[in-house]
Amino acid sequence: MTLSLQAPNAAVMVRPHHFLSNPETAADNAFQTADGTANSATTALAEFDQMVATLQNAGVTVHVFDDTSRDTPDSVFPNNWFYTHAGGHIALYPMFVPNRRLERCWDVIEMLKRDYRVQDVIDYSGLEADGLALEGTGAMVLDHIGRIAYTVQSNRADPVLLERFCTHFNYEPIAFEARDVAGVPVYHTNVLMGIGTDFALICLDMIVDPMRRATVAARLEETGRTVIDLSHDQIAAFAGNAIELSGHNRVLALSSKAVGALRPDQIATIEQSAKLLPITIPTIETAGGSVRCMVAGVHLTRRNPRIQ
Repeated sequence: MTLSLQAPNAAVMVRPHHFLSNPETAADNAFQTADGTANSATTALAEFDQMVATLQNAGVTVHVFDDTSRDTPDSVFPNNWFYTHAGGHIALYPMFVPNRRLERCWDVIEMLKRDYRVQDVIDYSGLEADGLALEGTGAMVLDHIGRIAYTVQSNRADPVLLERFCTHFNYEPIAFEARDVAGVPVYHTNVLMGIGTDFALICLDMIVDPMRRATVAARLEETGRTVIDLSHDQIAAFAGNAIELSGHNRVLALSSKAVGALRPDQIATIEQSAKLLPITIPTIETAGGSVRCMVAGVHLTRRNPRIQ
């Protein structure tokens, strides 16, 4: 199978030993629900380990790091504080909520520098002191093939920082306002849409401006994607929070809840180019994120282990 630029074959994931639906993020994350189970941390840990096993069985390389801190309830979602970019680049992103800034784990960066070819580490995190945030591939859904950064306007995605990122990494910014069916602003772009090699999952109806909505649909189609237009109910089931990965075959990893919300014709379109890989994580989803949020894809070249 030819490796897709859009679908990395390795990922970083962080095992949460003290998972909790983060009270500091609840104000602007409408996908987050109160966790009423006494054993949520234990259950989340079991869900996490099963997800790692599922990805590994599909042929995806998974680098797992443990977070034992009680101060980082959202550490299971590492794609917000860092991401890797083709060409040997790592970026560290500024976080909106103070307790999410504590999630940065330098062991992750050191592993990537050791095992992959890393040219530089670009650190935007110092801009948190200025009240600026750009929460990685939560805030931006990146089309690595068409070089477009689709971005919902929110306090998690500062427009100046978005322009800076796009200039630095050679992406075209396409920003837009998005709201759910109740009129609540969408907090992260990756709950609204996900981009694969040959298709894009998106709820176009959430994009407020009709002209912007048409632009987004047109750009997705121009880059060769079949647009799978999701409903509000499907987005609420995390059907947009999916990530395409390369393993034994190309797979689309998403939650079992998300798969259950998809129509047969939508599934058929996806499976023309990627196998659905359902993952059961109902406890973790109470924190307002799903499978895509849990995966920080590695878009770097592996070092030759024979060369020291």
